[in-house]
Amino acid sequence: MTIDWNHFTPWGSLAGGVLLGLASALFILLNGRVLGISGILGGLLVPKRSDASWRVMFLLGLLLAPATLSLLAPGLISAPRIEADNVAIVAAGLLVGLGTRYGSGCTSGHGVCGLSRLSPRSLVATLAFMASGFAMVYVVRHLF
Repeated sequence: MTIDWNHFTPWGSLAGGVLLGLASALFILLNGRVLGISGILGGLLVPKRSDASWRVMFLLGLLLAPATLSLLAPGLISAPRIEADNVAIVAAGLLVGLGTRYGSGCTSGHGVCGLSRLSPRSLVATLAFMASGFAMVYVVRHLF
Protein backbone atom coordinates (compact mmCIF):
# COMPACT_ATOMS: atom_id res chain seq x y z
CA MET A 1 0.00 0.00 0.00
CA THR A 2 1.23 3.48 -0.80
CA ILE A 3 0.03 6.83 0.50
CA ASP A 4 -0.81 9.53 -2.03
CA TRP A 5 1.13 12.28 -0.24
CA ASN A 6 -0.26 14.96 -2.56
CA HIS A 7 -3.78 14.32 -1.27
CA PHE A 8 -2.96 13.29 2.30
CA THR A 9 -4.62 15.88 4.53
CA PRO A 10 -4.30 14.86 8.18
CA TRP A 11 -4.82 18.36 9.61
CA GLY A 12 -7.90 19.09 7.51
CA SER A 13 -9.28 15.66 8.39
CA LEU A 14 -8.60 16.23 12.08
CA ALA A 15 -10.30 19.63 11.97
CA GLY A 16 -13.32 18.15 10.19
CA GLY A 17 -13.56 15.35 12.74
CA VAL A 18 -13.38 17.78 15.64
CA LEU A 19 -16.09 19.97 14.10
CA LEU A 20 -18.31 16.97 13.42
CA GLY A 21 -17.89 15.69 16.98
CA LEU A 22 -18.55 19.12 18.44
CA ALA A 23 -21.64 19.62 16.28
CA SER A 24 -22.95 16.17 17.24
CA ALA A 25 -22.39 16.79 20.94
CA LEU A 26 -24.03 20.23 20.84
CA PHE A 27 -26.97 18.91 18.82
CA ILE A 28 -27.77 16.16 21.30
CA LEU A 29 -27.17 18.42 24.34
CA LEU A 30 -29.27 21.31 23.03
CA ASN A 31 -32.00 19.39 21.18
CA GLY A 32 -31.99 15.95 22.74
CA ARG A 33 -31.74 14.41 19.28
CA VAL A 34 -29.10 12.33 17.54
CA LEU A 35 -27.39 14.05 14.63
CA GLY A 36 -28.04 11.32 12.05
CA ILE A 37 -28.52 12.61 8.54
CA SER A 38 -30.76 9.74 7.41
CA GLY A 39 -33.02 10.26 10.41
CA ILE A 40 -33.22 13.99 9.80
CA LEU A 41 -34.03 13.46 6.13
CA GLY A 42 -36.36 10.54 6.88
CA GLY A 43 -38.35 12.75 9.25
CA LEU A 44 -39.34 14.86 6.25
CA LEU A 45 -40.96 11.93 4.45
CA VAL A 46 -43.92 12.10 6.84
CA PRO A 47 -43.35 15.57 8.27
CA LYS A 48 -44.83 16.93 11.47
CA ARG A 49 -45.59 20.63 11.27
CA SER A 50 -43.58 21.47 14.40
CA ASP A 51 -40.68 19.34 13.22
CA ALA A 52 -40.21 20.11 9.53
CA SER A 53 -38.67 23.59 9.64
CA TRP A 54 -35.49 22.70 11.55
CA ARG A 55 -35.01 19.61 9.38
CA VAL A 56 -35.28 21.62 6.16
CA MET A 57 -32.93 24.31 7.50
CA PHE A 58 -30.39 21.70 8.59
CA LEU A 59 -30.40 20.00 5.18
CA LEU A 60 -30.19 23.35 3.38
CA GLY A 61 -27.19 24.17 5.55
CA LEU A 62 -25.52 20.93 4.47
CA LEU A 63 -26.02 21.87 0.83
CA LEU A 64 -25.24 25.58 1.08
CA ALA A 65 -22.19 25.47 3.38
CA PRO A 66 -19.72 24.17 0.75
CA ALA A 67 -21.09 26.56 -1.87
CA THR A 68 -20.76 29.49 0.53
CA LEU A 69 -17.21 28.51 1.46
CA SER A 70 -16.30 28.25 -2.21
CA LEU A 71 -17.55 31.79 -2.77
CA LEU A 72 -15.86 33.23 0.31
CA ALA A 73 -12.56 31.38 -0.05
CA PRO A 74 -12.09 30.26 -3.65
CA GLY A 75 -9.52 27.51 -4.05
CA LEU A 76 -9.72 26.38 -0.41
CA ILE A 77 -11.84 23.37 -1.27
CA SER A 78 -12.10 21.48 -4.52
CA ALA A 79 -14.80 19.26 -5.94
CA PRO A 80 -14.16 15.56 -5.42
CA ARG A 81 -13.28 13.51 -8.47
CA ILE A 82 -15.65 10.59 -8.83
CA GLU A 83 -14.50 7.94 -11.25
CA ALA A 84 -17.89 6.41 -11.99
CA ASP A 85 -20.66 6.90 -14.49
CA ASN A 86 -24.06 8.31 -13.57
CA VAL A 87 -25.71 4.87 -13.43
CA ALA A 88 -23.18 3.65 -10.87
CA ILE A 89 -23.61 6.80 -8.79
CA VAL A 90 -27.42 6.47 -8.77
CA ALA A 91 -27.17 2.75 -7.92
CA ALA A 92 -24.73 3.51 -5.09
CA GLY A 93 -27.04 6.20 -3.72
CA LEU A 94 -30.01 3.85 -3.77
CA LEU A 95 -28.01 1.11 -2.04
CA VAL A 96 -26.85 3.52 0.65
CA GLY A 97 -30.43 4.67 1.17
CA LEU A 98 -31.61 1.07 1.43
CA GLY A 99 -28.81 0.29 3.88
CA THR A 100 -29.67 3.23 6.12
CA ARG A 101 -33.28 2.07 6.33
CA TYR A 102 -32.27 -1.54 6.90
CA GLY A 103 -29.65 -0.55 9.50
CA SER A 104 -31.96 1.95 11.22
CA GLY A 105 -29.51 4.78 10.68
CA CYS A 106 -26.49 6.02 8.81
CA THR A 107 -22.79 6.35 9.51
CA SER A 108 -23.23 9.75 11.14
CA GLY A 109 -25.96 8.50 13.45
CA HIS A 110 -24.39 5.18 14.38
CA GLY A 111 -20.70 5.88 13.82
CA VAL A 112 -20.43 9.30 15.42
CA CYS A 113 -23.35 9.64 17.80
CA GLY A 114 -24.12 6.00 18.61
CA LEU A 115 -20.53 5.00 19.34
CA SER A 116 -20.02 8.05 21.53
CA ARG A 117 -23.06 6.92 23.56
CA LEU A 118 -21.55 3.40 23.80
CA SER A 119 -24.52 1.88 21.97
CA PRO A 120 -23.94 -1.84 21.21
CA ARG A 121 -26.36 -1.61 18.28
CA SER A 122 -24.36 1.25 16.81
CA LEU A 123 -21.12 -0.69 17.24
CA VAL A 124 -22.57 -3.61 15.26
CA ALA A 125 -23.97 -1.26 12.61
CA THR A 126 -20.67 0.63 12.25
CA LEU A 127 -18.70 -2.63 11.95
CA ALA A 128 -21.16 -3.77 9.28
CA PHE A 129 -20.82 -0.46 7.38
CA MET A 130 -17.05 -0.65 7.48
CA ALA A 131 -16.85 -4.35 6.53
CA SER A 132 -19.25 -3.76 3.63
CA GLY A 133 -17.21 -0.82 2.43
CA PHE A 134 -13.94 -2.76 2.63
CA ALA A 135 -15.48 -5.71 0.79
CA MET A 136 -16.92 -3.52 -1.95
CA VAL A 137 -13.63 -1.72 -2.54
CA TYR A 138 -11.87 -5.07 -2.78
CA VAL A 139 -14.45 -6.46 -5.23
CA VAL A 140 -14.41 -3.35 -7.44
CA ARG A 141 -10.63 -2.97 -7.49
CA HIS A 142 -9.57 -6.60 -7.72
CA LEU A 143 -12.39 -8.58 -9.27
CA PHE A 144 -13.70 -6.23 -11.98
